[in-house]
Parts: sequence; C-alpha cells; structure tokens
Amino acid sequence: RIHVMAGRVPLGADRAAVAGEMETTFIENLRYAADLLAQEDMIGLVEPINNRITDPRYYLNTPHQAAAILEKVGRPNLKLQLDLFHCQIMDGNLSRNLETYFPLIGHIQIAQVPGRHEPDSPGELNFPYIFELLESLGYTGYVGCEYAPKGDTLKGLGWLYSYWESRGLQHGGTSKAAE
Repeated sequence: RIHVMAGRVPLGADRAAVAGEMETTFIENLRYAADLLAQEDMIGLVEPINNRITDPRYYLNTPHQAAAILEKVGRPNLKLQLDLFHCQIMDGNLSRNLETYFPLIGHIQIAQVPGRHEPDSPGELNFPYIFELLESLGYTGYVGCEYAPKGDTLKGLGWLYSYWESRGLQHGGTSKAAE
C-alpha cells in the first residue's frame, strides 16, 4: 500500500475557481498511478487531510470528496486512507463516516483531537468505542498511529497496553488463553 498525495491549491488561487481543473488532473493522475500499481499488485491510498488546521492548501479534504473521486477513477486498487484526526476536524460524525465509507477503506490512522497526541490523551475521540466499531464492521487492516507523542514513545504506548488488557490480550496483542 502506498499513499498517493493529492497536491495543493496553488498559492494565491481561489480554491473554488481551480477545483474542477484540480479534480480532473487528480483523477487522471490516480488512474495512471493505479494502473502502474496494479502491475505490482499494490494498493494506492488517498487521504483527505483537513484544510482547517493541518494544511489550508491541501486539495483533498473530506471523505465525501475522496469517495466521489474514487468512484470517478474506478480502479479497484485505489482505496481510502481514513485518518480519524482529519475526519473529525472536517466532518465529525465518525461512526456514520466509518460505516458509510467502510467498503472503500484501505487503511485507518488515528490521533486524538485537537492535540494530535496519543489516543488516551484528553480530547474529543473515544477510541475504545471506535476500535469496537471497527471490529464490528469487520476491519482487519492495520491502524496507523500518526500522532506526536507527548513524551517518551514507549510510555506513550500505555493506551495500547491498556486496550489490549481490556480485551483480554497480552502486551503484543496475543490472547492470554493461548498461554
């Protein structure tokens, strides 16, 4: 899997004025990239990145926009990389977005909102609920952690150890019953 970036609105350009041309170019580029990736049995991922905080000029901003573009591209080896940090900032409604776009999702990324820190840091998102929702939907892919640790990286993974323990797993994600 490889992240295929969408690009940025040109400096000084009005987003609405260039949106059509940018979409056309992005779709053409995605088709080209998808065809090359298919030769290597690879999946391309498109990620909406919020333009409110992270990158005001980034072209692809919402899962709705990404889904519409993926439909227009029409390549089975292109999927949605849904970063819940960006999704929450742009749209909220994470449960419905996960359910709606689940068939398109090729990768999930997480970070707490608004600080972009560990999932157990203070913030808007309830990660135990989100992880249970992903499990109930049948998500079997990886969950990438794209956040800035507030301190030591290993100590910052305490949230993961706590989650595993709440699920009856050992540190490492293996079942305690398997001992």
